[in-house]
Amino acid sequence: MENNIFQKIENSKSVDFGDVISKSFELYQKYFTQGLTHSLIALLVVIPFLIVIYLPLIPIYAEMLQNSGDPYYTPSFVDDYSVGIIVVWYLLIFVFSFLMQLVNMSIFGHFMKFLRNEDTGRNEEIGSYFTLLKDHFGKLLLLSLASMGIAILAALLCYLPIFYVMVPLHWIFPIFIFNEKLSVSDTIKAAFKFANKHWLLFFGLGFVCGILASLGAIVCYIGMIATMFFTYIATYVTYRDSIGFDDSSEEITV
Repeated sequence: MENNIFQKIENSKSVDFGDVISKSFELYQKYFTQGLTHSLIALLVVIPFLIVIYLPLIPIYAEMLQNSGDPYYTPSFVDDYSVGIIVVWYLLIFVFSFLMQLVNMSIFGHFMKFLRNEDTGRNEEIGSYFTLLKDHFGKLLLLSLASMGIAILAALLCYLPIFYVMVPLHWIFPIFIFNEKLSVSDTIKAAFKFANKHWLLFFGLGFVCGILASLGAIVCYIGMIATMFFTYIATYVTYRDSIGFDDSSEEITV
């Protein structure tokens, strides 16, 4: 039954650009508290990772600041740290960044499921903020690795293909959220099939929604907490109005 997603994509409707933005703003206002809560939880989870990554750099920054006026100053870490230690540190950054991505996928996957339940009147159990990570860690890991591999390959091809793959890569996450039983390969295929059908529209929506979600940066970046989840709302609205959900008895409230 899950493979029905390909038929649903084949029959998917093209959404109206202005309609998606308008409906997304309505949901943003209606569920602002829940979106802000998810953003704050994501921030609280990220902080320990950032401390682990940047704590070793504090003495280096302090030393550089103290000797900033000395034209002959050479940072001591150049001699203190071997190439091996620096490489290990960069590997830790990569691993921690990857883990943070998986955690954020679980948190905002929970948010998108919450939107579906509230918006369509469902009573489906969505679990906790980290249920998705607990139940599908392996699949999330493989999807993230596959997305990274596709992005790296596109970047190696003179960067131009990255503009193409960024759209289907964006849809891997929501298609998985609403079709968890799909295999990794089918999820990626469905994302590319859906993106290819409406690529130009999705590119434009992604560009505009990315700007709107970044408006919080104006307030010393802390405002990003209140705007970053707008992209997830717009993605949900687009999925709902184009692919739709299985239950034909659902009543959309927006």
